Amino acid sequence: MAAKRLPEEADKESDIREGKRIRSLPSFTMVIRKAMAANCIQNLCLALEPVVRRVVQEEVERGLVRRACLLQRSPQMLIEEAKPSCGLQLIFKKQPSLSIFTENRIEDDDGYPLEILLVDTATGKKPITSFSSSIKVELVVLDGDFPCDDSDNWSTVDFNRHIVKERTGRRPLLTGDIALTLKNGETSIDELKFTDNSSWIRSRHFRIGARVSSGSLRGFDIREAATSRFMVKDHRGEAYKKNYPPALGDDVWRLEKIGKEGAFHKKLMAKNIKTVQDFLKLSVIDSPQLQKILGMSPRNWEAAIYHAKTCPLGDKLYIHQCPPYSIVLSPICEVVNIAVDGVSWTFQELSMPMRATVQELVLEAYNCWDRLEEISLPPQAEPVAIEPPYQIESFLEVDLIPNDLQMELYNWPPAE
Repeated sequence: MAAKRLPEEADKESDIREGKRIRSLPSFTMVIRKAMAANCIQNLCLALEPVVRRVVQEEVERGLVRRACLLQRSPQMLIEEAKPSCGLQLIFKKQPSLSIFTENRIEDDDGYPLEILLVDTATGKKPITSFSSSIKVELVVLDGDFPCDDSDNWSTVDFNRHIVKERTGRRPLLTGDIALTLKNGETSIDELKFTDNSSWIRSRHFRIGARVSSGSLRGFDIREAATSRFMVKDHRGEAYKKNYPPALGDDVWRLEKIGKEGAFHKKLMAKNIKTVQDFLKLSVIDSPQLQKILGMSPRNWEAAIYHAKTCPLGDKLYIHQCPPYSIVLSPICEVVNIAVDGVSWTFQELSMPMRATVQELVLEAYNCWDRLEEISLPPQAEPVAIEPPYQIESFLEVDLIPNDLQMELYNWPPAE
């Protein structure tokens, strides 16, 4: 017979089972949290669904269009592709600058007019063959999705099918030198502008195409040219664009992370910091104060100051004299040279009282900048390093100055 369990043991087992049952029941707070989490996930899914649908739909449409371009080969296109080529093609010497606005002249990345060349497809150089008649070329606007398969292997029919015309009731999409004549296998596009932006077509991008005008050169099949794709923005947005690199005289909102008439711009204007030069001068004199004025995040501050420091400083220097001291400063208040009684010194060579005096003079020069004497760097002067570079609190010495200028500074002021 099995031994009977004692009442105490039975009670303990009953308590344990009861405890497990109690612990297995979730608390009211936990139930609420799980319900809220499930509701948040459901709301997130509902919010993301139309976005995902739109992205998938656009990508599917793009893929179908590209496949359709490959499949829709009419007999005319097949004949066009089978025609023997003379081995010549038009090319753009350089690509257009990517910052293109309506009503602005289109230039290459170096600021020069676009050029079209006639080259041999095998060598990429000008052909040896000379033509008895001139070659007429016309410019057209192409859809940014051309060519469909992202290759250079297109047919003339395919090229013509992707030409974009102006919107109804609008001016011609491209104006200026759209009809050109090749001279010695090349021509320059001196004046070319878009009259409309590219946001209204599906790809939101344009290309500039060049083709031989109909009837210009019979018997020769010269391949068309097409630039890389780019966006054309409304010229009203140009008023807010950033400059790369910025110039000293540019408005301070031309810098990264500082929007025109935005919060940071207003804070700087309130402290009379209006230009990139003003911004850089204060960054040299008192960088923490400039950061305090802006109240930017560290990441935005780094972006703004990095962009500002790409600014070319030019060839001007500024002299602040308070006998026996003479201090030469860069356009952004960096110390270039210190002279005492006509003798140049490095900061390390100065005594502590002299260092304090120099520091006061730099601050004085900053505060009376408009009254400083201005000189220019000698042309084509070779730079020479001053060792070691020094720093006066937050005043940084320029470690490179032109050799000829250094000799002039050692002899400053010039003998009368």
